[in-house]
Amino acid sequence: MTSTDQQPLGSPFSAATTAEEAVAGHDLSGRTAVVTGGYSGLGLETVRALAAAGARVVVPARRPDAARAVLGEVAGCEVVPMDLADLDGVRSAAARIRDRFDRLDLLLAVAGVMATPERRVGPGWEGQLAANHFGHFALARELYPLLAAAGGARVVVNSSAGHALTGIRWHDPHFRTGYDKWLAYGQSKTANALFAVHLDALGRGDGVRAFALHPGRIITGLQRGMTLREQVDRGWIDEHGTVVGAGFKTPSQGAATGLWAATSPLLDGRGGLYLEDCEVARAVAPDTPMDDGGVRPHAVDPEAAARLWDLSTAATGAAPIKAAPGRGFR
Repeated sequence: MTSTDQQPLGSPFSAATTAEEAVAGHDLSGRTAVVTGGYSGLGLETVRALAAAGARVVVPARRPDAARAVLGEVAGCEVVPMDLADLDGVRSAAARIRDRFDRLDLLLAVAGVMATPERRVGPGWEGQLAANHFGHFALARELYPLLAAAGGARVVVNSSAGHALTGIRWHDPHFRTGYDKWLAYGQSKTANALFAVHLDALGRGDGVRAFALHPGRIITGLQRGMTLREQVDRGWIDEHGTVVGAGFKTPSQGAATGLWAATSPLLDGRGGLYLEDCEVARAVAPDTPMDDGGVRPHAVDPEAAARLWDLSTAATGAAPIKAAPGRGFR
């Protein structure tokens, strides 16, 4: 999978598509989905749409009581305690899910943090890389047997146009030499995209296909690490918190691309792709302005994806994925 595979497919949807429209006509009865971040923002819209289509939905949550309060009216939804920045907690949550289900059809990695103050977790890891990438990496590795058992599972990882800010900082991924919150965010979003590339390469023999996506510009709880003044100065909101920036989506519109990735027959037999606006994103030059859309080559490079996979395996001590016969192990 390379940037040359990033060709639009002629999707009938667009940036204006809502979550409900993205899943309309899909019967997900008998399907099981895990959605991180599923009790606020895009994750909540995703859970509601999947449940309305008949899926059973599991929501790992750092604040399980708050999640249950929000999701109490959603039929077929259950909450499992989990903090993405705590690998022991990730493994515990995955074990609970494995005990509860014998297959997993969809894993949607929606949770994330953005431009947060410097935070160290675990053995001194940079906090955004830990929460946005390492946590989801470890969760997917722990749940892989259930994904393989589904015989056609999809893994959908929320990346961002922020991947344009930087590739993986191989020399200093944890910012030991000086922290920059936006570069840290950009690196974690590149990591999300590369994770999907290599997971797809390893999993396709088991029917496990993976996609990364840019959901669009949406004001949600993702901005909680930023001050009001920062958001005003960027032209996103006014002094009262009202969205004033051009090109912003509603949370439902922001959830649509992930739901399209999870359900669209146009993506059957495909994977390792970066999506935006319910379509396969165009490959663009490295110096293309971030707001112009598309995916930069460093975020879909298979060699970088394999290198990041090895780095992440070593960092997290994740269990190996058992490959389909004839593919060996990684």
